[in-house]
Amino acid sequence: MSPRANWKGFLKIAELSCAVGLYSAVSQSERVSFHTVSRKSGHRLNRLFVDEETGEPVERDQQVKGYETGNGDYIVLEPEEIAAAVPESDKTLDISTFIPCNEIDLVYLDRPYYLAPTDDVAAKVFALIRAGMESKKVAALARTVLFRRVRTVLLRPYKAGMIATTLNFDYEVRAAADAFSHVPALKVKGEMLDLAKHIIATKAGSFDPTAFEDRYEAAVVDLVRAKLEGRKIARPKAPAKSNVVNLLEALRASAGEGGKGGPKKASDTKGAKKAPAKARSAAAEETKAKPRPTRKAS
Repeated sequence: MSPRANWKGFLKIAELSCAVGLYSAVSQSERVSFHTVSRKSGHRLNRLFVDEETGEPVERDQQVKGYETGNGDYIVLEPEEIAAAVPESDKTLDISTFIPCNEIDLVYLDRPYYLAPTDDVAAKVFALIRAGMESKKVAALARTVLFRRVRTVLLRPYKAGMIATTLNFDYEVRAAADAFSHVPALKVKGEMLDLAKHIIATKAGSFDPTAFEDRYEAAVVDLVRAKLEGRKIARPKAPAKSNVVNLLEALRASAGEGGKGGPKKASDTKGAKKAPAKARSAAAEETKAKPRPTRKAS
C-alpha cells in the first residue's frame, strides 16, 4: 500500500515542472500514548475551556483567537479574518536558488519530508532535476505554502528521490552567543589534548540508528505490560555519581592507562577487531521485536 502524501503540488524550476508529493519522513505513531482519566471512575476526561474571570465553560463556537496588547486587553481575530490574511497556496514548490549542500547551518533545519514524483510522466522531469543537482553536488531552496504558512524548503537528492526539509525562520533561531557567552576561552594542549584525541580514536565508529534504544519508551512498555499482568516492576538503580577531582588523572583513567604514561601506541590497538555490523545491531533488533502491550494505556 502506497503511503499517503501530506501535500501534493508541483516542483518548478524555470520552465520545468512536475507533479510531486511530500511524505512524512518521521513519525511518532509507534510511541506509547496515554489518555488522562479519572482516578475515581476510570473514565477518560475531556478538556474544558473556562472563562478565567467567571469560571464558566465557554462553548467551542464562542472561542476565538486573541492577541494580547496589554494587561488583560486583547484584539479579537475572527477565523475568517485570519484565513483572509494567510497567503493562498498555489501548490508550487518554486526553486529560486541552488546552494552548496554544506552551506546550510544545521540549526535552521526544521522537519524532514520525502519528496517524490506522483506519476510516471512527472518521474522523467523529476529525475532530470534530481540528477542535475546530484552531479553538481548542490541543494535547492524553494518556497511554498505548507499547512497555511509560507515556508522555505531545502531540497537535497536522497536515494531515489529527495529530502525536503522545512527551514526555521531567522527570527526563530536564537543567537549562539546568548548560550555560549559564559563559556571561557580556554586553550587545551599537551598531554591533555593527546589523551582526549586518543579516547576519541578508541571510540570511533559509524552511524547505526538501529543501535539506538529509546529507553524511556522501553521502560514504559515494560511498565504497562507488568501492570496488565499484575506484576511489580523493580525501580532501576541510579548510576553511581563520579567525582572528578583531577581532570588529567580522569583523562588518563579514561584512556585505560591507570594514571600512568600516555596514550597507547597505534600498534597496541591493531589487533582489536570491531564487532560486525550485524552483531552491533542485534540487540536493537531484539528490542524492536519485543511484543508491545495489546491495548493502549489509559
